[in-house]
Amino acid sequence: MMTVVRFAPSPTGHLHVGNIRLALANWLHARSTEGRFILRLDDTDSERSTLEFAKSIEKDLKWLGLEWDQLQQQSTRLNRYREMLEILKSTGRVYACYETSEELNYKRRRLRSQGKPPIYDRSGLSLSLEKKREYESEGRKPHWRFKLDHKDIFFHDLVRGPVQFHGSNLSDPVLVRGDGTYLYMLPSAVDDVDMAVTDVIRGEDHVVNTAVQIQLFEALGATPPTFAHTPLLTDISGKGLSKRIGSITVNSLREDGVEAMALNSYLANVGMSDSIVPFTNLDTLALNFDIGHTGRGTPKFDPEQLQAINVSLLQATPFEDVNERFVERGLQHANADFWCAVRPNLKKFDDVIFWHRICFDDIETVVDDVSFASAVADLLPAEPWDHTTWKEWTDKIKEKLGCKGKDLFLPLRLALSGINYGPELKLLLPLIGITRVLKRLKGKKESNP
Repeated sequence: MMTVVRFAPSPTGHLHVGNIRLALANWLHARSTEGRFILRLDDTDSERSTLEFAKSIEKDLKWLGLEWDQLQQQSTRLNRYREMLEILKSTGRVYACYETSEELNYKRRRLRSQGKPPIYDRSGLSLSLEKKREYESEGRKPHWRFKLDHKDIFFHDLVRGPVQFHGSNLSDPVLVRGDGTYLYMLPSAVDDVDMAVTDVIRGEDHVVNTAVQIQLFEALGATPPTFAHTPLLTDISGKGLSKRIGSITVNSLREDGVEAMALNSYLANVGMSDSIVPFTNLDTLALNFDIGHTGRGTPKFDPEQLQAINVSLLQATPFEDVNERFVERGLQHANADFWCAVRPNLKKFDDVIFWHRICFDDIETVVDDVSFASAVADLLPAEPWDHTTWKEWTDKIKEKLGCKGKDLFLPLRLALSGINYGPELKLLLPLIGITRVLKRLKGKKESNP
């Protein structure tokens, strides 16, 4: 049987790193088993769901390379949910309730004060037709609950192992609100059945939902899928993440210069038993992914660790993979030699703009000792230059002027680049070229060639 997974965000906010971690886990699980990945927008909440957020979700996934095999919106399937709801009503698995939110809150408070769990008392089941009509004449509209069988519920979780609940310890969940809108439970289960979803990978906050949905699948005449519940990603302080309270979003990381594969590499392995190492492509990452390696501890999102992965990834990226990005930025002199020279000094890709300016533009440099600069200029080897030219030049300077160590290399770096740090000068020197080098040693700004 082909593996089919789904990522089902609600388009009520921008995706944060916790959401993306689950999307990535589903995508990698599908690709590692040659399966299918469905993007399902759970947009039945018409008041909070927006097209803007839906497009943002799609943009983020595409940027990360997480292309989907099918796109589905729940808002287009309301008739299907009504159809399945009527079937559940006809079999006695769904019943009408008329309590107000205030009455339900009172019941919960009373049970808690007695040291009991706030489980619904099923009073809706005993309502007479006359009482229902009375409530409706008062303007009350029913909400609809799913009647759980009071029996053991077992499932094997790919992360947590064997999980067991008993139906009597769970409240009959509300499937439909009084205004006729659907909560999460029914549309999710119906979609999973209709889309032949085989594996559901989601956060551990859904474990109780899974126990309920297993009975819902059975009531719909379907076999439940396999489940995997991963610990929820928190921020570095252990605080939970939320789409609505300004947690770290994919867009903010993208704007900060985080590479897509750095984020993929980090999120695929944070909280896993495997080491976090940079992967340059999703295919290789998928081959190394196993949802069963997910740890049970709470993973924390560490921006510094992500930054280290980002740096490592840039240093491992070949020129062929970035050449188009140089063209997009108008960096006309950026070739393979330039990339090899500067990439060890990059924290983010757009740092190349700074180093391109250092190598090829009209810049101010620092020449404190004019006589020294003039003397070393006279010792410059003739072009063509390569990575051996720097040693040839500095060996001559040592021999003729007696300079060495910091007294030699720091003045040269300042005179050639204007800063006291950067890539190896043996790699920069051929890029700068003899014309710019001579003008910089004279302390003059040169015209662009």
